[in-house]
Amino acid sequence: MHMSRWITAAVLMATAFAGAAGREPVAAAETPSFAGRWTLNRDLSEFPREVGFGIVIRPGAVAGEREVSEAAAYVPRKESEAEAQNVRQLVDEVRSPSPHLTIVQSETAISITDDQGRSRRFHPDGKDEFQPLAAAPVATMTRWEGALLVVRYKVEKDREVRYTYSHKLDPAQLIVQVQFVDRGERDIITRVYEPARADEPPTPAGAVPAGATPAGAPQKPPSDLRGASKAYDPGRTALPPAATDPGKQDVPAVAGAAQAPIGGVKPDAELKGITRLGVVVEGLDSSAATCGLKQDAVEAMVSKSLTDSGLKVARNADEDTYVYVNIMTTSMTTGFCVSRYDAILYSYTMAKLSYSESPLLLQVSLLRNGGVTGGAASTHGGAVVKVLKQYVDQFAARISNANK
Repeated sequence: MHMSRWITAAVLMATAFAGAAGREPVAAAETPSFAGRWTLNRDLSEFPREVGFGIVIRPGAVAGEREVSEAAAYVPRKESEAEAQNVRQLVDEVRSPSPHLTIVQSETAISITDDQGRSRRFHPDGKDEFQPLAAAPVATMTRWEGALLVVRYKVEKDREVRYTYSHKLDPAQLIVQVQFVDRGERDIITRVYEPARADEPPTPAGAVPAGATPAGAPQKPPSDLRGASKAYDPGRTALPPAATDPGKQDVPAVAGAAQAPIGGVKPDAELKGITRLGVVVEGLDSSAATCGLKQDAVEAMVSKSLTDSGLKVARNADEDTYVYVNIMTTSMTTGFCVSRYDAILYSYTMAKLSYSESPLLLQVSLLRNGGVTGGAASTHGGAVVKVLKQYVDQFAARISNANK
């Protein structure tokens, strides 16, 4: 592995989960599909006056009447500023649910995108992974419980925001139940979504939360790094350590937006010296083929975009720096297609973390962009490839500019 380039700590995305052996789906025998675009039915949904931890239904109270739990209020909590901000964000998301949800589902992952373009990808394998929030990443655990999909946000010790998704067929409804679990006490808020109409505006594309890393990266590290560390776990979102020092915060690069200089390092300095890239395209299944997306065509597009800019390209090769493209597609029975797509420039480095005694193999996210879009099967594939080409062209341009 070429280590001559200095990769700033601000772009390290550490996959430090020792001994991980990849993902295996943990699902019911007949896993329901939540895929599609859904519209919130406010008349069928619950909107209590008070929402949050320590708010419980008083026995015998009229609908919507709440009180603060004495048990929850009795013991003061010590929480960091980041934990407090995460709690506020998650409570706000429950208090003001997105009017629309766009869901893309595969055998091993589910992507949920709201009206603001915020997208989170969950893997129902019962293992911890991390979702990026505004203040700091939060641990989540997702699993199937029969026909129910349960997502647990572990915001603090003994505190969780728990989402349970279920699907009703007649009439077609997506039922979302939210619980604030606090020292065993819990309250359930139910929201009902119905299939969106064809004339409703689409979910914004291209808005991806900073720090989000899709799953499905190559199943093995480059050949010269194999066996260097057991920390390599390509299937999970990397966990950037929560930092109170702004100079130490993890700031993944986002295509089209220059990073602020850190410690005098010029923007895109981590790209200087890149002349050769691998190309890895994953996530294309039978649904993608139905919607006009072909593995060879996507690989050819990415390779051509990079070679046209003067870079040497090795497709599906063991390169320590490579462009990774993941596409997750759902094909609806109506002929409508929805895809969640991401393009990321990855590399690897050996580094010693503040809490580790020896260097670990870390995955580095240098550049990234992604989005979600939907359309008719006849035009969907071309639309997705067009956007991905724009992302890869941006990557190539930034690498070229960094090497001038």
